[in-house]
Amino acid sequence: MSDARRFRRCADLAEAAGDPVEGTAPPARFWFLVEHPGPWPRQALAALDPDTATTLGTWADRVGARVVLVRRPGRRDREAVEPGRRWFRVDARPGHEAVRTGTWSSPAELAAAVHADGDPHPDPLVLVCAHGRHDACCAVRGRPLAAALVADDPDGTWECSHIGGCRFAPALVLLPHGLTYGGVTPAEGPAVVREYGRGLVVPGPLRGRSALPPAVQAAQHHARVATGATGADDLGVAGVDSDGQPPGHTTWRVTFHHPDCVVEVRERFVGVDRPLTCAARPAGRIRVFDLVDARS
Repeated sequence: MSDARRFRRCADLAEAAGDPVEGTAPPARFWFLVEHPGPWPRQALAALDPDTATTLGTWADRVGARVVLVRRPGRRDREAVEPGRRWFRVDARPGHEAVRTGTWSSPAELAAAVHADGDPHPDPLVLVCAHGRHDACCAVRGRPLAAALVADDPDGTWECSHIGGCRFAPALVLLPHGLTYGGVTPAEGPAVVREYGRGLVVPGPLRGRSALPPAVQAAQHHARVATGATGADDLGVAGVDSDGQPPGHTTWRVTFHHPDCVVEVRERFVGVDRPLTCAARPAGRIRVFDLVDARS
């Protein structure tokens, strides 16, 4: 690798290489957000009480959830200890979208929150990864996007800890649907969020929906292209089949309804001569889903 490439950040390199974003949303059927003003260590949950972090991790593994720390963008008192911080428990499964919320002021209250009733939270939540200690791109690209979004939606916007796919920074997650975007600029971000408030998606930078498997995320992207469907609830999954080949050689056939569409994508892994995160020095490999066929 040339010296010029070696010192470019991972998101710059992925952008220059044209890495496809579809099928890269982090897997999460549920999300659990913990308000924590920081600082956040590289492994964010290490900022919490160890027993509580273990409890949250065990629950997340059992139900297929992602636990992230959140804070308000631009806060200057992040070192302060504040009682009554918020938690949000999000069901991102298609057809079950919902958010419950409450407050916590002790480790015991936070540990119990994964099972607490909480209160309904009817408004969308907007997350921007700004976890600079995990990856520099998240801070460099994420914080300007968060600032632009909080100016447009101060109540619903939060910075969050690492969610995955640093090379697609800034990572933007719209809840409760779990729609994950990559590379959205501060100029573009407010429009993406406003469209979500209308029940619509902006397909181009959409990495996928977190509750769907990667192959289905990629197939849904091609189904949107084929049908022009832009509703967040369009293209529900009617069926998924594969040819039984091992990972990296699998062909997936996904049937959608509303509107009806059938998409086939072929999974493969591609070696790349560059790090996939700013913290990773070795070259890596990426998973790609090639379109085989789309019929609507």
